[in-house]
Order: sequence, then C-alpha cells, then structure tokens
Amino acid sequence: MLQITLAQMRRSAGRLTAAGIAIVIGTAFVAATLLAGAVITRTVNDSIAARYADADLVIGATTDTPITDVGALEAIDGVTAAAPVNGTSLGLTVGNRTVYQLTIPTTDPRLMPLDVTDGAMPDGRDQVALPADVAERLDVAVGDTVAVTRDEMTDGGWQQITEQPVVVGLLDDPYGAYAQSQGAAVLDADTFLDWEAASWGTERGATEVSVALDPGADVAAVQAALAAEIGGTTSTDDARWVVETDVRASEVAASFTGDQDLMFLVFVLTFAAIALVVAGLVIANTFQVLVAQRTRTLALLRCVGADKAQVGRGVLTEAAILGAIASAAGVLLGVLLGQSALWIAHAMDVAVPLPDTIALTWQVIVIPMVVGVLVTVGAALVPARVATRVAPLAALRPADGPSVSRRAGRVRLVLSLLATVFGFALLAGGALLGTIAQEPTVGLLAGIAGGASSFIGVAVGAVFWLPKVTSLAGRLVGTSGPTARLAAANTLRNPRRTATTSTALLIGVTLVAMMSTGAASARASLTEALDEQYPVDVVVSSTFYDDAGVPTALPDELRAEVATAEGVSSVADLANVTLESPDFALDEDGAWVPADSADAVSPWTLDILAVDPAAARAVMNAPGDLAGLEAGTVVLGSWFADGLELSAGDTMALSGPGGTESFTVAVVDDPYASYLAWEDAAAAEPGLVANGMYVSLSDAADPNAAVGAIQFAVADADEPAQVTGAVVERAMFDQLIDTLLGIVVGLLAVAVVIALIGVANTLSLSVIERRKESATLRAIGLSKAQLRGMLAIEGLLIAGVGAVLGVALGLVYGWSGAAAALGVMGDVTLSVPWRDVALVLLVALVAGLVASVAPARTALKASPVEALAAD
Repeated sequence: MLQITLAQMRRSAGRLTAAGIAIVIGTAFVAATLLAGAVITRTVNDSIAARYADADLVIGATTDTPITDVGALEAIDGVTAAAPVNGTSLGLTVGNRTVYQLTIPTTDPRLMPLDVTDGAMPDGRDQVALPADVAERLDVAVGDTVAVTRDEMTDGGWQQITEQPVVVGLLDDPYGAYAQSQGAAVLDADTFLDWEAASWGTERGATEVSVALDPGADVAAVQAALAAEIGGTTSTDDARWVVETDVRASEVAASFTGDQDLMFLVFVLTFAAIALVVAGLVIANTFQVLVAQRTRTLALLRCVGADKAQVGRGVLTEAAILGAIASAAGVLLGVLLGQSALWIAHAMDVAVPLPDTIALTWQVIVIPMVVGVLVTVGAALVPARVATRVAPLAALRPADGPSVSRRAGRVRLVLSLLATVFGFALLAGGALLGTIAQEPTVGLLAGIAGGASSFIGVAVGAVFWLPKVTSLAGRLVGTSGPTARLAAANTLRNPRRTATTSTALLIGVTLVAMMSTGAASARASLTEALDEQYPVDVVVSSTFYDDAGVPTALPDELRAEVATAEGVSSVADLANVTLESPDFALDEDGAWVPADSADAVSPWTLDILAVDPAAARAVMNAPGDLAGLEAGTVVLGSWFADGLELSAGDTMALSGPGGTESFTVAVVDDPYASYLAWEDAAAAEPGLVANGMYVSLSDAADPNAAVGAIQFAVADADEPAQVTGAVVERAMFDQLIDTLLGIVVGLLAVAVVIALIGVANTLSLSVIERRKESATLRAIGLSKAQLRGMLAIEGLLIAGVGAVLGVALGLVYGWSGAAAALGVMGDVTLSVPWRDVALVLLVALVAGLVASVAPARTALKASPVEALAAD
C-alpha cells in the first residue's frame, strides 16, 4: 500500500502541488508569525532599553530616595561597572551660535548607548564629544573648541560659568536613546559629576542606575546582592529595586498598553490558529478532489483485496507525507521571508531600531512542522472516510453528482445558532468591559472568546445560509444571460462544498478586514494618546533668568526666525507668570490650606502659562488641554483642582502686581496644566513678555529636519534658547506603530491567498463531477467561451460572497477588539479603512476570476463525444 500510495502521489503531482502550496503558505505563515512576534518584542524592548545600552541589570529608586553612592555598587562581586542614567542640559556656543544640549557622562563602553563615529570619547575636564548633527549646526569638527555654559551655586547666588573644552569625538544615537533631545553630548564622568554637584548645590543622586556584570557572573546572585546593598528588592513594586534589563524594558512596554502584554497572545496564538484553520479547509477540499479523481483506482484496490482500513490509511499516509514535505518547505520559506524582511528594512534605512538577524528558536522549526502535519492529516480524515464508503462494484461506475436535497442536521443548526448568539453577546460584553469598566484583561479575554465562538457559529452554520446568499447573488447576475444562470445553479449543486470554500475565503477576508479595521481604530486611538503625551511638537524657551528667577524675553528676531523656519506651520507665544491666590495658603509642612485656616503660614502661588487661546489651540496636538480657556477663565489640571478642592465652574482669585481678579475655573484631564488667557495675565503682570513658544510642524514636514531647522534658527540668534523637539520621539512611535500594524495586516493577507487556492480546488472538483454535464452543454451548443464564462462567474460568486460577508464581519470584530483592547488607554476612535476594504474586495474578485482559469482548461480538454462516452 505504501508503494501504491507513492505511485498515486507521483500521478497526482499537479493536484498535490496545489495542496502543498496551501500547506507551505500556512506553515510559512505560522513560522513568520512566531518570528514576527519575537522581532516585534525585541524591537519594542530595544527601543525602550536603548539608554541602558548593554547593561545586565537596572537599579531603580524614587526621587525621594535616590541612589547616591554608585561607587559602592561597583564593589559588589560580579559587577563590572555601574553608571547613573543621568543627564543635564548645557549651553554649547561657537561664535554667535548657541545650542542647549542634553549632556551625559562617560561610562563603561557596555553602558554607553552612543556610538563614536569620529574621534574618541572624552577622558579629561577639557574635552567633550558632540552629536554629529549638533557639531554640524555649530560648524565644528574634531579638534575645535566650544564654549560650554553652566550654572553654579555660590554663596552669592547663581552665576554662569563658561568652560572651553575641545571636541574630541562625534557621536551617533543608533537606537534613539535620546531622540527627544536630538542626541546627547558626552563629558568626562568626573567632570560631569563635579559640574552637576556645583549646579545643584549638592550631589544629585540617581533614580536609575545601569549595571554591567562580569562575564559568567551569576545574575541572580548579583541581583540579590545589589538589592541588599541598596535596601531594596528584586521587584519594581518596591521603592528601590533591581531587575534585569529586559524585564525593565518589558514592564515599560507593557505600561504603554495599560500594563497588558499582548504580544504573544495576539501575534502567535491567534494568527497561527487562523492560518491553520484556513489551510485545513483548503486541504480538505483538495483531498476531496483527489478522492473524486481516484474513484476507479480506489475501487480496483478494493476489488483486488484491499480492505477499507488500508484504503483509508493510504489517503492519510499520503496526507502525512505531503504535510511533512510541505511543512518543512514552509518553515524554510518563513525563515527566509523573516530574514529578508529585516534585510529590506535595513536597506531602506527604517528609523525603527530593528535587529539585524531573526532569532531562530526550536519553536520556530518544530511547532509549524508538527501542526502542519497534524492539520494536513486531520483535514484528510473526511476524504479518507469517503474513500472507504463506496462498495467495490459500485465504485467501478462514476459516482453521481451530489444531490441538492442533501441537508445538514437540525442539531448542527441549533448549535451554530447558539454559538453565534452567545459569541456576539460575549463580544459586546468584552467591548463594554474594555471601554466602560476599564478592565482590559477581562474585556480582551471575553472579546477573544466571543469572537471565536461567534465565528465558529457562523462557519459551522454557513452550510444553511451561505448557499442561499450565493443563490441570491446569483439571481442578481443571472439577469445577464443563461451562462450566468447556469453558474448560479452550479453553486447550489453541492451546498456543503460551496459553503466550505466560501467559508475559507470568509475567514481570510474577515481577518484582514478585522485587522485593517482594528489597525485603523488603533492608529486613530494611539494618535490621540500620543497627542496627549506630546501635546506640542516643539517648545522653544528662554534659558536666561532675571533677578526674580523669571525667564527673560525671547527676542522678536528669534521668534520671527522660528516662525518662518522650514517645516513650521504655526506658532504661539508663551509667558511664564507666577501669581498668588488670596483664597489659599501654605501650612508649615507646605500643604495647601484655605487662606482663612488657622494653619496658614505663607501665601500660595501658582506658576501659570499665559497664552492666546486661539493661537495655542491651533498649535497644540491636544487642544482639549485648553478646553474652556477664554478671558475671565483659569484652566487647572486635575491634580491642582483636586488638591484645591475646586470643580469646574467654581471661582478662584489670582493676584499680581497689576491687581486681583476672580476667575472661573475650568478643569482638564492633564493633571499639571495651568493656563490663563494672555490679556488676563497681562493685566495681572504689567509688561508681560513672551519667554517661550509653542511650535507646530506641518504634516508633510520631516520631524528631524524641521527640528534641526529650528535649532539652526535659534543657534544664529544673539540670545540663546532651548529647543525641545518632542515631535522626533513621537515620530519614532508613529513609525513603530505603522510598521507593526503593517506586519500584522501583511501576515493576515496570506490567509486570503490560502483561501483562494481553495476556490480553485472547489472549481476543479466541480469540473470533475460535472464532466458529463459540461459535455452535454457543449453538445447542445454551449461554446468554449460560454463554458469559460460560466466557470468564471461561478468563481466570482463564491469569492465575492465570501469577501463581502468577510468584510462585514471584519468591521464588527475589528471595532469590538479595538474597544476591548484599547479602552484602558482612553477614548477609542472607531474607523473604517475604506481603501483597505475596497482593495480586499477587488483582490478577492480578481483572484476568484483567475482561479477559474485552470478548471476551465480542464473542462475544455475533452471533446463532447469523448466525455459522453460510457465509462
């Protein structure tokens, strides 16, 4: 039987190739999914952990209990180096150009996140290394001198000190560790600590310390020793803690999604199951074709002594061999695709810090192989059973086509209805839990369970309703002529097979539409979240202070230069104002109390930003932070409002040199917001001047280039100012989100390709079963073109119905999933990706048309007389 099975496989190589392609694509999809999940996790974690460089451990502390003795940590056995993750801003001046730049100390090479592109790291007080683009803006090279301005606390108060270090190196920030500050300059560690202590008046301490260990050191033992040294634990729940770097990065990454780590669940389990279900349906149809083709061969085997078990085992053995070969090819293809994707991304210079190579684990090889073989054999069980049912003598004659009167059982109908109704109810419950109850874990689990249950119900019950939908669609196209009516009737010849094939496509399209919809909704929701985290693209602020500690005015020329810089769309002036409130005071502990309280000991003041409401709303990404701001209104964040026990609509008095006025309180979500209309602030503070600017970039502007242009404009000004380009870091998150969502949708598109193979297989089986019928139609006058047209319309109907229903289901699942998963991050914006929807429908219809080509060629090969001859 093994020899016979192998011989049959050789004779059916063409048909098995079609099934093999489905298995190859399915297992490649699983392997690529596993690789993608690992790459995505590594990418996100690497982006977060960039500032820790190659540290093995990270030590954390609160601002109230900072780590002050970093040197003591290096004395712990197994520790190679420890360095505080600190930075300070210093003014760098060459000629009339000044740039305020984040500066960090030198440290062990393993703990340094920056790369030297020219020269070397500084090793003395008179040396500094600069980011390459900062050196370009200052027009300096290695060997040139820059003036470094720093503040120093003395007995007489603050004074500015100027140093003259030499540029000894140019730096690159490969993983965007300091993207928001456009990189970082580097000073010798001793120099940095001396200057920082002079600036703060005391040793500052660190809230994070990165630690590199000796090669071969026991990480757990060193971790415990460090925790004991700092008086902390190995859990970030404590005030002081020591954890591994990847653990810290994972925790920060999880915090972006409300402390929910969804990577493995979404990218591995769900997508792998989708690929296997779709591939299984296609394989089942393929083996139905093979069994139909081999009816006589199987009957002859029965006649010469093969029993039912041998015939069934022969089909399953064939499936196992095919599954093993195709799964191995699929794993290889998936690995090659994964590595090729990384090579292409690096060649295109994608800003997202992707790894150079894929992580090839045993799971990537074994899991797709095992599941590929199991799914292939499982999908062949029904065809194998069919092959054993026909009696030897009866099987020597061609089997009649399936009867349209064959119906599925009532039990199946009831179960499918229950699963569908229960699933959609659970899906709605998951969305409500995620958005209203703010329970993303429970909501997501309920949503996944509800989506799976409802879709299983839809798929199992498809045999009852999908042929009817196809028939209805057939009636619509049937008005075009007899060929279309024949095609519509053919889709009802075997309702089960039509339903199975259309369901395979339905799964693929549903998932693509679901992820496109979910991606669009997630994109819109995450954009709103990023708008709140980065409310302004760029902030320009004065770096000089008057005797009262208030920032001095930005020159008119500088503000004009910034407003006209390349990429800038609009600007809004800011003024920092400090006003007292006669309604509140401070007690001896610094707590806020009512002014008439017996505990009041000193006035309470509020540092507030004065802006023009209309100009500021036009600039800010999250104009909701200024909701209600107008003349006579003060905007307070929730932290201020709660601390002062104020609600929206209450009144609050503010006083300054210009007098005292009462203002209506408006409360916004940003906890630390405090805004006042420019005219009100000018009345309270006569002679108000702009000492800062909010800058908005145009949508088409390149963030890096635009921030660089602003820094050039500031550097050329007579009076220096600091530029904070949060838009650069935001752009990195934008690109990361787009890349990840693109990977997801691209992977799911594979499911559509697999399903379309099923459409071709169904049409092929239909051609085999209707061989005599096609010959009869040819004999009574149906032309070859009309026969091709009939099969083309049949393919279009099967593909079109599955695609349209898949899009409808995908929209529902996409919206529900986005609501369940993203509700914890804020309001969820539901979007419809019309372009993606139209593209999926077009591809499905065109592919359904293309899938009819091979079956049509088969139907036209035999002449009508040969086809009608007795077998």
